[in-house]
Amino acid sequence: MRTIILLLQKEFRQIFRNKALLPILFVAPIMQLLILPLAADYEVKNINLTIVDHDHSDYSHKLISKITASGYFRLAGNFNAYKEALQQIEGDASDLILEIPQGFERDLIRENAQKVFVAVDAINGVKAGLGGAYLSRIIADFNGELRMKWMQPGLANGGIDIASSNWYNVHMEYTHYMVPGILALLVTLVGGLMSALNIVIEKEIGTIEQINVSPIRKYHFIIGKLIPFWILGMFIFTVGLFVIARLAYGIFPMGSIPALYLFVAVYLVALLGFGLLISTYCNNQQQAMSVAFFFILIFNLMSGLFTPIDSMPGWAQVMAKFNPVAYLIDVMRMVVLKGSGLKEIKTQLLAICAFALVLNSWAVVNYRKRS
Repeated sequence: MRTIILLLQKEFRQIFRNKALLPILFVAPIMQLLILPLAADYEVKNINLTIVDHDHSDYSHKLISKITASGYFRLAGNFNAYKEALQQIEGDASDLILEIPQGFERDLIRENAQKVFVAVDAINGVKAGLGGAYLSRIIADFNGELRMKWMQPGLANGGIDIASSNWYNVHMEYTHYMVPGILALLVTLVGGLMSALNIVIEKEIGTIEQINVSPIRKYHFIIGKLIPFWILGMFIFTVGLFVIARLAYGIFPMGSIPALYLFVAVYLVALLGFGLLISTYCNNQQQAMSVAFFFILIFNLMSGLFTPIDSMPGWAQVMAKFNPVAYLIDVMRMVVLKGSGLKEIKTQLLAICAFALVLNSWAVVNYRKRS
């Protein structure tokens, strides 16, 4: 124990003497957690819409007013010909075209049916899909209002009334969904990258030779490298969860906080073991950064942070089972939003314990200490 304490003193002094490292550890995660959830928003607004109105009737004007009043669309132009409107899309000045045919109001009243044409710029698939869906929903609501208006007075109160309830995210705020995932991402970046550079720095400055000839066992050395960044990772997680998420976004965990801390503690052991394992294979910081960034980038993209794992191909879903970041993001959202406890996250906890055991054992075995 005395050997480990001395190693910890050495590590903390080495960390706090590095003036370039301190902003990366403490300032960067806070700034990223403040900015990223606001930028990573899939709720598309200000979609540029071009109107081609061949009818110029009262109903067509009401439909256009309803669309522009929704808050999702911004009127980019109103033309008399479809070719003119198409030039707006080709010039990247418009995202959608709504063409209202001639006789729109007449056919609605006489035949109780009419069609409109929607052209979507699908270069940005997400914006195109959501924009088309928003527009279809608004037109459907407009159609429903007309049907209710034309119904007989005695039947006006008929139909199906739907009462909905949003569980876990009552106000459907996208930041409540993104903040737990982005906090998990930041803990991963800090812990994974910093631990991957740890042993490599010792090799570059030459102090690794002094450690190799000292009476220190391999597991002492790995534990001494792991604990400081484990403490820093827990500190960053605490600040992000109870200071930034609480004050900036009004998010507070609905579930068991001890269960969440237990999982994060084991996760950091697994992640730091992975970083130290990379460090034992590399000879300089450039190699360690390249290897660590390669794996962490794959982990983050396949973690379910932006794209649900269930929507991925079958082979990607199998790979996600070997992705520790996916387990952390899943548990974060379960505890913070759903109110889950230790019983609900036990499967993920067992999986991350296995990661921690395998990766740290591998790091200890792979570290070659020459006396």
